[in-house]
Amino acid sequence: MSMITKGCRAAAVLAVALALAEPTPAGADGYGTANCSDGVPRPGCDIVARTSGHGGGSTTEKGGQGGDRGGGRECRQPEGQVIPCEREGAWAGNDGCYYKPADLSADTIAGLGGQPGGDGGWYLRTCYGTDNGATVGLGGPAWIPGGLPVVSPEVLARQARARLELPAVIIKLNPPGEQLVNLPIWLTLDRSSWKEQTATAAVPGVSVTAAARPVKAAWSMGDGGVVVCQGPGTTWKLGADPATASPDCGYTYRRSSAGAPDNTLTVSVTITWEVTWAGAGRSGTIPALTTTGSVRVVVQESQTVIS
Repeated sequence: MSMITKGCRAAAVLAVALALAEPTPAGADGYGTANCSDGVPRPGCDIVARTSGHGGGSTTEKGGQGGDRGGGRECRQPEGQVIPCEREGAWAGNDGCYYKPADLSADTIAGLGGQPGGDGGWYLRTCYGTDNGATVGLGGPAWIPGGLPVVSPEVLARQARARLELPAVIIKLNPPGEQLVNLPIWLTLDRSSWKEQTATAAVPGVSVTAAARPVKAAWSMGDGGVVVCQGPGTTWKLGADPATASPDCGYTYRRSSAGAPDNTLTVSVTITWEVTWAGAGRSGTIPALTTTGSVRVVVQESQTVIS
């Protein structure tokens, strides 16, 4: 590889970091230009980055994007036409298309030929026609080699979410054993099933932690009844009045399980986990997760004893 190409790669990595990072106040020295003549459509290539000079005054951004927040940027198509450096969260490459850091699944990467060797990152590529519509057939995932991958906190948040190891759902019906018609059941989850979990994903310079917190338990009682509880339930204490209902999560069967398959009912519960993330000075929420468990229960008619 020539020294010119190596130098371009280094400049391009710097340009990517400048383009995808939050804008910062301009410094005293200029950043120069990344032309990327090696042909790699690296995000941020052909960006002319300027600072305000030693006086600390403001600069203007030429690409029609309004006032600058810390260094002007100018992006062009290969034909020379000035285009916005950012579009729908993606940044312009030197081919005139736009690139956004991507969080691809292992199956998707395998379908694309596998993970390339060396440093780099996966990006979603979108090209636009003169009518501003996305051009069919020119988009999709693309591997951009060179330097450390540029990953947004949101992408790392999704990776951290995928690493969360949620606990098994352990159900406790109280009183234990066979249940009786018209006798209140206390629905309870083992405390290990209702505990906040965290996981972290990181690349050099950026770390994001995702936290999953249980917020709801939806019980399906097997006879058509449904109970939604906001917590793990209260444990029934031996010696307590069995006719007392649970203070926060309970159910009462009105008919036996006779006639059901194996004369038993399936009690299942789905826990919903709220997932939040924080890192790189930012935070947010991402789609919730669920865990499910079930047990089989026999419900009998209570018998009256006549002496």
